[in-house]
Amino acid sequence: MWVFVHFDLPTDTKTDRKNYSTFRKFLIKDGFYMLQYSIYARHCSSRENAEVHKKRVKSNLPPHGEVILFEITDAQFGKIDFYCEKKTAEKPNQPRQLELF
Repeated sequence: MWVFVHFDLPTDTKTDRKNYSTFRKFLIKDGFYMLQYSIYARHCSSRENAEVHKKRVKSNLPPHGEVILFEITDAQFGKIDFYCEKKTAEKPNQPRQLELF
């Protein structure tokens, strides 16, 4: 069982930024890891364990913004395709060695 937390929190004021930071630190401390900015996931061994973590998230919601909380099964998680940009060590048109004439 996987628990996902998606959030869109305001960061306009110093208080908003503090609330954002506090919520993000809570998620990390509770065992969630960042999949993307504002998307965190945590594996839970059972539905009961998932409910415990969902209740913890609900009790730590920031006062402003939107938070989406849902769970999916291991089988559903296994069907997710993750794509990342390919990173190269060199730029394509960059010479490999310096030539002196």
